[in-house]
Amino acid sequence: MESVRIDLLDHRIIQSLQLDPRAPFSRLATILGPSEQTIARRYRRLVADHVVRVVAELNSQRISQRDWLVRLRCVPGSATVVATKVARDQDTSWVQVASGGTEIFVGVRSHHDTHGTPLLLEQLSLNRRVVDMRAYCLLHEFTNGVSSPLGSNYLSSSEIDRLTSHHRTARATDRTAAPLQESDWPLIRALGKDGRMTFRQLADETHWHESTVRRRVEELVLDGVLFFNVDLDNHVVGLNAPALLWMSVAPPKLAEVGEALAGLQQIPFAAATTGSTNLVATVLCSDEAALYQYLTQELASLKGILNVEVALVMQTVKLYSMTTQMRSRVGAERSRPQVPAMPESEALSVDTPS
Repeated sequence: MESVRIDLLDHRIIQSLQLDPRAPFSRLATILGPSEQTIARRYRRLVADHVVRVVAELNSQRISQRDWLVRLRCVPGSATVVATKVARDQDTSWVQVASGGTEIFVGVRSHHDTHGTPLLLEQLSLNRRVVDMRAYCLLHEFTNGVSSPLGSNYLSSSEIDRLTSHHRTARATDRTAAPLQESDWPLIRALGKDGRMTFRQLADETHWHESTVRRRVEELVLDGVLFFNVDLDNHVVGLNAPALLWMSVAPPKLAEVGEALAGLQQIPFAAATTGSTNLVATVLCSDEAALYQYLTQELASLKGILNVEVALVMQTVKLYSMTTQMRSRVGAERSRPQVPAMPESEALSVDTPS
């Protein structure tokens, strides 16, 4: 087992990236103090240690795609095997093992058919290790897809203001669907692998001119189609009790409760869904005691919640469309097995009944 330890500067870099994921190292150096070379070296070490990584994501609601959240219940002892296979599929955006290792939660997005049901859902139903599957269509996401600083605050109010002031621009959200072109996919795939790629590097990847790349990225961000987020090992920053909340909310209160959750620092994700419950959220707490306090105080104060099911996340296999190492919720010490990437041409391997 190998322990990853981070110091004050690492914390400050992580929080800065949560506020401005693509801030140049030169700008971070100006705000944080150390040299550009030091900031760049620290970030690369954090990436190599699987602590943090900036990735790009598409806002499905802006391009008329459907996102799904799937709950899988597996035969005893098989959850990790199934989760690892599922994580390899390009239509899965995140995969977590929860409920003491008996359930898997999967975020599914179809990149092929914008209006149909992803093929992955049909394949999962044929897997002999899966004894129950429930699929929830995400009707509306209340969170805006932009990371909020989690845990302790390591930046001054002045530093926070400098990091956020330059991108306080209104986004075009009045259109029902934003124009995403077929030619954009090489750019989106490159940013999905590394959201901090420079415009010059993106130009090499896409074979576009650098000025064209810069203009297109700015257009997609301004239209609300593309956003940048931070894949963070929460345990390293002291958030050791992540959980999913499945809530039944009185319909007249659904929007109000969803928006209230989205405004809380502990909630990076909240969405209205189809299914037996109509609101799902992710909550990040330092430990089980803090989770209990959150449930009995902040969540309990919201009017309209009729029922809450809490599922503690044990392992995160994949986040923000990036396949990661298996992460245990037991402290910051963990092994480093890599989940091999699957070529895009390969389909998910499932067991079919004889």
